[in-house]
Amino acid sequence: SFPTTPEKNYIDTLVNAKLKNLRIAPSATCSDEVFLRRIFIDLTGMLPSVEEYKTFMANKSADKREQLVKDLMERKEFSELWVLKWAELLQIRSSNQVSYKATLLYYNWLQDRIARNVPLNQWVQELLGANGGTFNNPVTNYYQNETDILKVTENVAQVFMGMRIQCAQCHNHPFDRWTMDDYYGFAAFFTQIGRKRTDDPRELVVFNSGSGEINHPLGGRRMAPKYLGGEVPDVVGKDRRALMAEWLASPKNPYFATNLSNMVWTHFFGVGIINEVDDVRVSNPPSNSELLQELGKKFTEYNYDFKRLVKDIVLSNSYQLSTQTNASNESDTKNFSHSSIRRIKAETFLDCISQVTETKNKFPGLPLGARAVQIADGQVSNYFLTTFGRATRESVCSCEVKLDPTLSQSLHLLNGDATTQRITQGNLISKLLKDKKTPEEILDEIYVRCLSRMPSADEKTKVLALVNAEKDKKQVLEDAFWAVLNTREYMFNH
Repeated sequence: SFPTTPEKNYIDTLVNAKLKNLRIAPSATCSDEVFLRRIFIDLTGMLPSVEEYKTFMANKSADKREQLVKDLMERKEFSELWVLKWAELLQIRSSNQVSYKATLLYYNWLQDRIARNVPLNQWVQELLGANGGTFNNPVTNYYQNETDILKVTENVAQVFMGMRIQCAQCHNHPFDRWTMDDYYGFAAFFTQIGRKRTDDPRELVVFNSGSGEINHPLGGRRMAPKYLGGEVPDVVGKDRRALMAEWLASPKNPYFATNLSNMVWTHFFGVGIINEVDDVRVSNPPSNSELLQELGKKFTEYNYDFKRLVKDIVLSNSYQLSTQTNASNESDTKNFSHSSIRRIKAETFLDCISQVTETKNKFPGLPLGARAVQIADGQVSNYFLTTFGRATRESVCSCEVKLDPTLSQSLHLLNGDATTQRITQGNLISKLLKDKKTPEEILDEIYVRCLSRMPSADEKTKVLALVNAEKDKKQVLEDAFWAVLNTREYMFNH
């Protein structure tokens, strides 16, 4: 018989209904230690400190997970993580077209909207309908980053509606509903973007030129602006982009809320209800259609309040399942019957290494000690971030962020300055020995810092035997620290 699993909200009801149909039993709810580390990485891109670990583990209240979620979502690190996500999708990077100053102003605009939790539809409408100077109204840089009309059309469809309509540029899409008429009808909204120089050569003004059309490449007929999958609006004397923006980020567009809900879901589960998130098509159906529709419906009812959607997801029991599988769900990869083991993205991974070793990063244009998550410009990187798959922001594709482990990553961790030099630089083991901590207490601290758990009896016995056999306790404990930083358990979120 199907096990009775806790149902915290509508997400669990719909996930469990599907699992019941498939006769898949979900895994058990994860332990407090696992939840603590998982939620810290997913909500803040950080690891819990030793104090935060102790406080959470000592808390006996039934709603302590809810209390923690509430606390973490109010931290600036929560906003910074989502600013990074959107900066990738909006391709915030300096280039020949966009000066570093404009890039920074654009990034600050985005940061302000997300930090204030401005409803998502509002700032998306502001972005897509933007006019003005790239310094004065920095969101206009969206139309300066990419000036090719067809590319802008494709990016808007892919980022905000999850659709790759590129194929329909030259032929009717063989595996989807989109035709060339749909493609060029949607492109007609972007044909009247005017651009002019200002006194400052680094700034440009984006405006509605009021003229400019697009013709169908076969037969040459002029294409009237038409919403993707929707109607043909009256555009006479109106700003076409403003009309399109108002429609796109509203309940009139059936794809907006479900696509963004799926994107947020993917961040927390590692796999989308539609996977890849930006590949919505008839031949790539959702793994749980009812769930996707309900998430979109709730998000719309919440007036696109992003934080409320996040809260629903992380407080569901489905998010809090263990990665430990059972006989019925071990081969399940898409029905959310167990949690998945996920590589931590480059910026977060570097920040976590800096955090546990107590070392500071230095990135161009940022103060010493800034986090990699805070880098505004997609052009700025370093060897570590590039090796671990930081998005270049050259395209809007979800494939930009690379999470597949590679040999060069392993070698960099084993031999590079990422761990060895940082352990020496941070000098944590010396500080702990100076504080008269015993080798056993230091080992506990290493494990809690890195893995948010205490070492097992076996781990403790093995390491302490090595410590006791050596004169140089510091060296053996630093080796143990290095070894923990190189474990799969440390490198992955689980």
